[in-house]
Parts: sequence; structure tokens; C-alpha cells
Amino acid sequence: MTLLYKKLYISALLLGAAQLASAQKHKLKDTVTLDSVLIRETRPKYLPNVSGTNIFAGKRTFSVVPAEGKANLANNNTRMIFAQVPGVNVWDMDGAGLQLNIGTRGTDTHRSIETNIRQNGYNTNSDMFGYPEDHYTPPMQAVGEIQIVRGSAALQFGSQFGGMVNLKIKDPDTTKVFGFESEQTAGSNKFFNSYNAISGKSGKISYYAYYSSRTGDGWRPDAAFNYQAYYANIKYQFNDKGSLAFQFSRMDYRQQIAGGLTDAQFNADNRQSTRFRNFFNPEINIPALLFNYNFSPNTKLEVTSHLLWGQRNSVQFIANPNVPDTVNTSIKSYNPRQVDRDYYTGFTTEARLLHSYQLGNLKSTFTAGIRYFDETTKRRQKGTGTTATDFDLSLIKPYGIDLHLHTDNYAAFAENIFNITSKFSVTPGFRYEIIKTDLNGVINNATFPVNYNSTRNFPLFGTGLQYQLTGTSQLYGNISQAYRPYIYANVTPADQLSVIDPNLKDSKGYNVDLGYRGHLSYIFNYDFNLYYVYYGNRVGSLTETAANNSTYLYVTNIGNAVAKGIEAYTELSLLRSINHSSPSDLRIFNSLSYDHARYTSGAISQSGKNVSLVGNWAEGTPQWIDRAGLTYLSKHVVTTLQYSYVGKSYSDANNTAFNPTGASGVVPAYHIFDASFNYTFLKHYHFTANVNNIFDAKYFTRRINMYPGPGILPADGRTFNIGFGVKI
Repeated sequence: MTLLYKKLYISALLLGAAQLASAQKHKLKDTVTLDSVLIRETRPKYLPNVSGTNIFAGKRTFSVVPAEGKANLANNNTRMIFAQVPGVNVWDMDGAGLQLNIGTRGTDTHRSIETNIRQNGYNTNSDMFGYPEDHYTPPMQAVGEIQIVRGSAALQFGSQFGGMVNLKIKDPDTTKVFGFESEQTAGSNKFFNSYNAISGKSGKISYYAYYSSRTGDGWRPDAAFNYQAYYANIKYQFNDKGSLAFQFSRMDYRQQIAGGLTDAQFNADNRQSTRFRNFFNPEINIPALLFNYNFSPNTKLEVTSHLLWGQRNSVQFIANPNVPDTVNTSIKSYNPRQVDRDYYTGFTTEARLLHSYQLGNLKSTFTAGIRYFDETTKRRQKGTGTTATDFDLSLIKPYGIDLHLHTDNYAAFAENIFNITSKFSVTPGFRYEIIKTDLNGVINNATFPVNYNSTRNFPLFGTGLQYQLTGTSQLYGNISQAYRPYIYANVTPADQLSVIDPNLKDSKGYNVDLGYRGHLSYIFNYDFNLYYVYYGNRVGSLTETAANNSTYLYVTNIGNAVAKGIEAYTELSLLRSINHSSPSDLRIFNSLSYDHARYTSGAISQSGKNVSLVGNWAEGTPQWIDRAGLTYLSKHVVTTLQYSYVGKSYSDANNTAFNPTGASGVVPAYHIFDASFNYTFLKHYHFTANVNNIFDAKYFTRRINMYPGPGILPADGRTFNIGFGVKI
């Protein structure tokens, strides 16, 4: 408790003003003035046709502003932050928000591995092609806007099926030389979050920087964590046309892993721990340079260069959850643990040029860019660690996997908005990728049979259509190709339950969207979308039985899969529909998705017979996701009650119903209620309160055969926190 009081005391001395910054930002972007009373707008919007050097016309897009009172930002609660974006599937790995685990339309949620994750426009995935898991997650209290583009993002941002998510960190407050904001939050299970930031402008230099820390014991025993994040942005506006900014980001944490459960263990006690000696520790550093220059009002250049270096470390006793981690009587100590370590060193430069020009009587817009990406991963896995109980990465035997993995990537793209009429536009585009990969080293203390050395060259094409039906509504449609090479992790499994197909192939396919979006005054917002995703040669897992009757997971190209469905968002202003000048409002929203993701080809050999997988569900893809909420807004209060429903899914392609290890099987449907509250007072101060999983639902969102399992990974039960913030 002494340490907690010290943190509170120090933070109190530093208290800034989070709410004033938010209010000033919203006044420019998301505020409606009614009879001199400010009501903060919290509804999501789609991105403009052109933003910076990016083109979004004809694409399925979202712009989300994270807001206290709408979501629990202190612990990065993903299902609340993305609640108003239909179809976002969330892996609730822990209640601390240490990782962003999202997927859409049948893509894998594991550390957003199939989504192009960016911060301020540059990638944060650890290795975009070899190991594209996103270990880096900033505090959502620092994020001013989340930009989301579905599969049509493949042309401008990269070939991923899962689209692009860009976390834009808050801009500097240019109205003052120095400002400070701070928010301190404490809650159940010894949760404590501290967020502190400075911001301002002097002459041609503006700046924004934050420090964030988060600690707690976790909802389950043996699940303690310690998270820290740092960020600094110093921007030099050398004239009215150009600027140069230096940004540096760092995130690191150490988390104790309570282990996976079998179905029997979960049913008996979903809060129990099966491991206490398992730990996970990523450290990611991202320095970046951003150069922007406006040659004219119609021509813009943006050049971004960034490094990503860091590591991912784990030490764990890997065994099925029904195998206890107890003292081995034969050696009179615990069994040795497995040590796995990755080291990442990557460099990326992207240059983008946007030019608007007259074509006939209408303005059209052209954007083009090039990218160079170079990344080396040093992968050391299956090392025999010590018998200790703490976070100890030392070895008593060498690594069974010791590899150097390298990727070079060259890419070029171009898109053009052709305005055919004042209401109708066509936006064709293409991307050309060159991916060179190589691998050398040893696996299981023998020379690795090099089967990942290759050079891939492929074009991607797409076209978007948009028709402005009225001043506040539009029809849009898009078709874009996508591509996903199989990754290093597919050919070098660190767990004991996987067997790899030596003849893996890359996945190819395309995304199709057709939608209608808009709003009726301030009363009703809507966005309805039909989609179709073809995912050829999808890589996945099959549950198979060995000769000794033990089960294992076979990683292979399952077959072709198709995800098709509907995504719909609606929001109705109840009070302002009755009285449009009401100083407060009560809003109800619903975010619904139906995802029919099925295999259209593929088979598995069982007892010497080929069994078709056609019609089986794609792994980890619930058919229904529905999130609904009721939000009250006034001058001082924003509060939300949210309901989430996620339908059942399967963890493997052969749709195993039950596996005694818990590593595969059905993931049952679940219902969750959450609440968030924010009260602003005395202009500069605010108070927050959050309760997640109000009714203490017993559920899980993932079964897994690797870290941090294997087995069922229980989601958190009821948790709460309260916070105090201020800005000067």
C-alpha cells in the first residue's frame, strides 16, 4: 500500500487537465453548439474522401474518437472502444488491455496478426511479413482518433485481409506554451493506472509527450502485470508549407500467465490458475521521422521513416493444463521451463504524393506512394531454462530453434478519384509488392531445411465507387485484392502440440463491400454494408490423432474459405428527436454483424478416409456479434450502459466439439454488460467510474495451443475502477 500511496501522491503533484484538452479538441471536430451549451458528440463517422495524402472515397471506413464515459480507457477495454464498429471480434486475453487483439470477417484476432496496425501512419506490427503480431499497444487515453479501413486498405497500406487500423495520438495544444494533463485510476485486484502528458507550442516548435504506467494483480491468481509506455512528439514547422516531426514510442510490460484450462477445470472454477511460473515480456521501441510539405493547395508530399526494434521474451512450463506444475520428486525440484526469445530490428520508409487536378469541370485526385521495408528477426526458442519460479531467462541447455529470419519488401501503389459527375466518383487503384524472405540457422540442433527462402512478386488491383445520394447520405462499393504469405511462425512452432505441413502455400483472395451510410440531421445515424471475402488457401489448424491416440494440431492450408455477411450500425437521439435544442441527449445505438464464414474446399484424413471440410466454420469466427448501448450526454456528464453478444465459434477447421486438453473445441456464445461514467466539474477536472462484466458472466473467447495456454483462456469476471483527472 505504501507504493500505491506514493504513486498517488506523486501523481497528485503532477495533475494536469485531460478533460479541457478533450473539450478543446471536440470543439473543433465533434461538438454541436446548442443555446451556448456544449454537448460532446461521440458517434462514429466515416473518413473523408481525401485526408492528408490518403484517399478513402468508395471504401468502408470508420473514424472513432475514444472518450471517457463511452469506454473504459484506463484499461484499454477493446469491446467498448470498438463497440460502434460492426464486426470487430475481440480476444479478451486479460483485463489489463496490454494487447490489442482484434479481427474481422474471419481473420485471426491473435495480437491483430492479420490487420495492418499503425500509429500516426506508420506500422507497429513486429514484422509485417515474417511475424506480423502487434506487440505494441499505446494507452487509449493518448489516442485522439482511431481510423479504420476494411479490406480495401490492401492497396494503399499493405496486402492484409484484415484491413488497416491507425491509432492517431493526440495533437499538441497549440493555444499555450505549456499544458499538462493527468489521470489516476485505481480499481479491483489492485489495479492502478497513471497517465500523464505535457503539450504546447513555442514559436515554430510544438510538442506532445506522455508517460503511462499500469499495474495490478489480475483477475485470476498468478496474473500480475506491470506495464509502461512512453511517447514524445516534437514538431518543427519551418514555414507555412512544411514541417518535420520526430516521434519516439516505447512500450514494455511483464505479465505473469495463469495458464490454460481444460473444459472440466473451467466448469469447476474458471478463476483458477494452473501455472505460476509462466511469464511474458515484450519490449518495443519505435523512433520515427515525419516530413510533410505542401507544394501548393493541390499537391502534398509526405515521407515517413521509422525503426522498430525490440524483443519478445517468455519463460513457461508448457504442458497440457491437466498436467500440474509441481515439484518433480525424482529431481526434488520443479521441472525446467521453456525459454523463447525473439529480437526484432526493422526499418521502413514510405513516401506518398497527393495531387488534385481539374478533369473537365470537376476536380479529381491522384495519390501514389512507394515503400521500402527491411526486417531481421532473431528467433531463439525451445531453450531449456532453470527450475526457478521467477522471471528467469537463463538457460541450462541451448535453444532447440536458433534462426535468423530476414525480409526485404518493396512496394508501390497508386489510386485516383475520378469524379464522373458532382455526385458520382470512381476510384481505381493498384499495388505491386516484391517480398524477399530468407532463413538460416538450426532447428532441433540440426541444420534447418531451408524452405522459407523465396521471392514473391504480385500485383493487387481494386476499384471503389461512390454516389452522393443526398447531401447527408451516400452509396459506396469496393472490390480489392488481398494477399497473405504464410509466416515464420507457421514453419517454426514453439509449442508441443503443433505439427507443420512442409508444403505450405501463400493465401490469396479479395474483399467486396457494398454499403449505404449517412445521417438524418442530428437525430439518426446509419451505416449498412454487405460484404464478401474470398480467402484462398487459408492457413489453419486441424485436430488430428497420433498413433498413440494423443491429439495434435496440424497446421496446413485447409482450403478455400468465404466470409459473407452484413454489418449494420444505427444510432438514434431520443431527447433531441423530441426537442432539437435540448441541452442534453439520450442516445441508443446498435452495432450488428452477421458473418457466414465457411470453408468451400478442403478435406482431412480420418481412419484412412478423406472427410470433406466443405461447409465447416472458419476458425475463431462467430456468426453473430451484436453490441448495443444507451448513452446519456450533458454539459457535465457522459455515461454509457453497453450490452455485448458474441455467438459461438470453433477453434479449429474440422470444428472439433470437444478435446480433453481444452486446446480445441467449441467457444460458446456469451453475453456481457459494461458501464462507463464521466463527470466534468470546475472546468478543469473530471471523475470517472467503470464496471466491466457487470453480472459476472462466466465465459471465454479463445482456446489456444500455444502461449499463453495451452487450453481455455478464461476472460475476466466483474471488475471496476474509479479515476480522477485534471488539466491545467
